[in-house]
Amino acid sequence: MSKMTAKVPISVLIPAKNEQLNLPACLDSVARADEIFVVDSQSSDRSVEICQQYGANVVQFYFNGGWPKKKNWSLENLPFRNDWVLIVDCDERITPELWDEIAEAIQNPNYNGYYLNRKVFFLGKWIRYGGKYPDWNLRLFRHQSGRYENLHTEDIPNTGDNEVHEHVILKGNVGYLKYDMLHIDFRDIFHWLERHNRYSNWEARVYYNILTGQDDSGTIGSNLFGTAVQRKRFLKKIWVKLPLKPLLRFILFYFIRLGFLDGQAGYIYGRLLSQYEYQIGVKLYELRNFGGQLNVATDPEPTTPKSLPEPVNLNS
Repeated sequence: MSKMTAKVPISVLIPAKNEQLNLPACLDSVARADEIFVVDSQSSDRSVEICQQYGANVVQFYFNGGWPKKKNWSLENLPFRNDWVLIVDCDERITPELWDEIAEAIQNPNYNGYYLNRKVFFLGKWIRYGGKYPDWNLRLFRHQSGRYENLHTEDIPNTGDNEVHEHVILKGNVGYLKYDMLHIDFRDIFHWLERHNRYSNWEARVYYNILTGQDDSGTIGSNLFGTAVQRKRFLKKIWVKLPLKPLLRFILFYFIRLGFLDGQAGYIYGRLLSQYEYQIGVKLYELRNFGGQLNVATDPEPTTPKSLPEPVNLNS
């Protein structure tokens, strides 16, 4: 086989549900992997059929409403035949240059995992500014050494059965790869809004846990002088206590981090992020004051029954 067609001895894990628009490009991009698992959640579209056409192994995941969610369940239960696993979402693509780098990186015995940088595309444009790049994700690692952290959000409804923004806790040394993976969602704005409606439920619970001083043992932790991901977690603990976060998020994205340089796509993305922050705030308020249930008072006032009219004696 040539270098471009030789199989790389890693197992790819793709979580999926109703992803018929994204799966063909995703599966094309990971064809160099020795093994591909698609963990599906009872898709009602052509997702399973497409996976079978590409020769991927399809496994059904049935969420029980608790922990673990889909990725951790897969890491615990799938019969990977390779030591290394690469986790790829359906709207992500692994480029040929990145595959060459991966094939070389996994030969290094000094590392148990690698961060991949991600280019996010929105409305046909790479969102280069606004703090969206670089976007480091620990996606390539020895599967026996890494598991996703539990942020204690699984009891919040309508967040889905897949880990949202949890990060991998890995034993051993971690490196960084040079070439980027691509994030290109072929679905429309409706699906972006639908997805972020679910994400805001999850984020509201994360905010709530931070504000109430929930124990963060068993997570990647927060550290101003740690990895890029740990620094973001440290700054989030400050962020959740600030007022006017929807406005601040737009100013931070569009002006301070130069999101305006991405043109119309950057402006729209910034406005949507501001709206997303507002959703998180409203759901956090709902969570703190109504137990996560809309229009359920924590201490409802008793209703006083109206006085009934006196009976009328029709025989008098």
